[in-house]
Amino acid sequence: MATSSVTVYVVSDSAGDTGELAVRAAAAQFHPLNVQIRRAGFIQRREGIDTILDIAATEQAIVLYTLVIPELRDHMTQETARRKIAAIDLLGPLIGQMERQFGRESRHEPGLNHVLDAGYFRKVEAVEFAVRYDDARDVAGVMKADIVLTGVSRTSKTPLSMVLAHKTYKVANVPLVPELTPPKELFQVPVRKVIGLTIRPDALNAIRKERLKALGLPNTASYATPERIAQELAYAHGVMERIGCVIIDVSNKAVEETASLIMEHFEQ
Repeated sequence: MATSSVTVYVVSDSAGDTGELAVRAAAAQFHPLNVQIRRAGFIQRREGIDTILDIAATEQAIVLYTLVIPELRDHMTQETARRKIAAIDLLGPLIGQMERQFGRESRHEPGLNHVLDAGYFRKVEAVEFAVRYDDARDVAGVMKADIVLTGVSRTSKTPLSMVLAHKTYKVANVPLVPELTPPKELFQVPVRKVIGLTIRPDALNAIRKERLKALGLPNTASYATPERIAQELAYAHGVMERIGCVIIDVSNKAVEETASLIMEHFEQ
């Protein structure tokens, strides 16, 4: 029977990041239908699995699991089949195929992709950089950044900065407002580092109205009027053309999709 809401339990013997990302990627294909994600991480005992399955069964939920400890994975497979719970083993088939290809067993150790190696510390440094240089709080960051994002308010500059930071890129972002002169550093940084973000006026209008609603303000405020939005976008395009930077339209794009486009640009 069709439904407008689905709950997915992400069960892992580690943090569960991998499973949640997979579910979010799939859920994006069903927008605006509601997919609720509930993460159950660091499961180390069969009893923990049973507790989650008891709840999932009553909610007719889907269970997606990333269990690398064989006895836990086997228990999950058996119990979801016995209880007739819709379940997806995200890592099991892939690990099994790799074991056959390599001719050896895997290490069966959860959390290996969270080891505190040099990459981890680069990620932490990049996240701290994004926070420090968000919204041009300190324009010195523009010259130090790997990537500089610029655009009007609500074009996902800050979320993009954080997603790219988790890929170890140091990102600074600069808002463009008609009443404010952009920092000179925005025109001094190598143009290949600058990414301009734009958006359709109707999409920006909808986002800004929701923002005003969340703040308890009337959606008639000038911030969300078509006239103000048209003025800001025209101004921003003028600045971006002066810079000569790549411009990406973020209309109806998930932040992760835009981040992928930006990373492709830099890898090229």
